[in-house]
Amino acid sequence: MENYLEIIKNTIIDFSPNVLAALAILIIGILVINFIVKMTKTVMKKRNVDDTLRGFLGNLLSWSLKIMLLVMVISKLGIETTSFAAIIGAAGLAVGLALQGSLANFAGGTLIMIFKPFKVGELIEAQGEIGVVKEIEIFTTKITGLSNREIIIPNGALSNGNIINYSSLGTRRVDLVFGVGYDSDIKQTKDVLTKVLTDNPKVLQNPTPTVNVLELADSSVNFAVRPWCTTENYWDVYFEITEKVKEALDAAGIEIPYPHAVEIVKEA
Repeated sequence: MENYLEIIKNTIIDFSPNVLAALAILIIGILVINFIVKMTKTVMKKRNVDDTLRGFLGNLLSWSLKIMLLVMVISKLGIETTSFAAIIGAAGLAVGLALQGSLANFAGGTLIMIFKPFKVGELIEAQGEIGVVKEIEIFTTKITGLSNREIIIPNGALSNGNIINYSSLGTRRVDLVFGVGYDSDIKQTKDVLTKVLTDNPKVLQNPTPTVNVLELADSSVNFAVRPWCTTENYWDVYFEITEKVKEALDAAGIEIPYPHAVEIVKEA
């Protein structure tokens, strides 16, 4: 037992310098990597590099340097890097099969950066989610949902699916439908609705907002009201027009139909 303890003691003494050195390399390396990534992002920002590309390249640089740091730490611990490379090469096929999804996400992120279907800060709809793009990373894209939820979407699925970009064109059409009673005058109703649109400063006059009869429904004449606005004013226009239409129709004495319950009483 004393011999075993002596062997363990000598092993710890002999190996401890390498462990301490590897730990020092790891700590210093992480600090240096963070500094390099931060400086790189600063330089790209000063040179007006696109926010989306800046975040993606910074993330890619960080991962690359961390992999190099890991090899240095392993080497300092006394593990031969050639042996380590051989192990990695032998396990490459298995790892590749296991990480097919991650590799697809990396490829998807690369495609997103090349073709730029959207950028950071734009409102998109993809994979059944709607939100503002917060960050495009190597494997995933983070968007902030309309209810302030953070949504993380894999880049592979994102690049291969349908993407609706609500911000790229700068303007949006607000599609609204309002119904009035059959006794209402169509021309008067159109004039009232049109005035609501022209009086709102957030509604664009080019393209011209339109008001048209959409359908003759069971209990109402439905009008399609189509104002245009800038992307950032979409919800303001949506809610403001809805409120003002109700007030304007009431003021003009135009009925907005709603379900009625009719009670029929039969005398015995």
